[in-house]
Amino acid sequence: MTTSQQPLGSGFGAAATAADVIEGIDLSGKVAIVTGGYSGLGLETTRALRSAGAEVVVPVRDREKATAALKGLDGVEIEALDLIAPASVDAFAERFLASGRPLHILVNNAGIMASPLARDARGYEAQFATNHLGHFQLTARLWPALRRAGGARVVSVSSRGHRLSPVVFDDIDFERREYERWSAYGQAKTANVLFAVALDERGRSAGVRAFSLHPGTIADTDLKRHLSAEDLQATGAFDEAGNVITDPERDLKTVEQGAATNVWCATSPRLDGLGGVYCENSDIARPMSPGENGFDVTLKGVASHALDPDAADRLWDLSERRTGTTLG
Repeated sequence: MTTSQQPLGSGFGAAATAADVIEGIDLSGKVAIVTGGYSGLGLETTRALRSAGAEVVVPVRDREKATAALKGLDGVEIEALDLIAPASVDAFAERFLASGRPLHILVNNAGIMASPLARDARGYEAQFATNHLGHFQLTARLWPALRRAGGARVVSVSSRGHRLSPVVFDDIDFERREYERWSAYGQAKTANVLFAVALDERGRSAGVRAFSLHPGTIADTDLKRHLSAEDLQATGAFDEAGNVITDPERDLKTVEQGAATNVWCATSPRLDGLGGVYCENSDIARPMSPGENGFDVTLKGVASHALDPDAADRLWDLSERRTGTTLG
């Protein structure tokens, strides 16, 4: 476990917004990519980075929806990308690299949650393929631009849900065990944390640092599309009448509050010289002890299985094989 996995005392609390944490930060001349940057947390992250002067590229599956959502935001470039289609990832990266631009900030934000069992064209379980493998391949393909920045950050949006499951290396794709959508989600979110651990180890000598985070429980995003009314009420984010409950101290946040940790990880000078850490509430999270109940939503922190360097290396090797990519 990394010794830097301890809160810094950032000065921001659970109610901080993306606008709060970006205040006073100048990103003029910087280039950022935000996957899923046209809805929910991604859109708010795009707005915040652009407000500080960054040029922002938003890769999208739905150009019409993205164009409508990003209307009025100048300095934002829309490009086609489908994370679950390897050829699409490669094509996006090739177009970006051909522009010759450095990449200072990569926010791996897009994802799916608790979806029914589905597989990509390679046979890989869809939550793992979308949330982890697509972003692994994207990051690896963009590596020359990240190196060119002379100091870059890669931010992977994980979740408190990582505590639901480690990466089950013996059966990642649910070929021999019964599919359970929340376990699949937890495994994919653990992979996001392990990816940051492994990437930071490999990238720090090139000035590329990596972070993962839990944004909070945000009810009003597209992530909820696979959840029933009963599922939604069980999250505690909705009352019996279906109204959204906002209480950041209980981790129930607005989109603006939820995007704060994305933006803090991507830009805060307090993280200079650090990396490979999991963050929440715009600070580095505490490591949970083995005796703590990872299913207790009142607890903050990161589970030890998500910081295991051996698991991070094993996941890295598996991801290289599955995607056919290396940092190179």
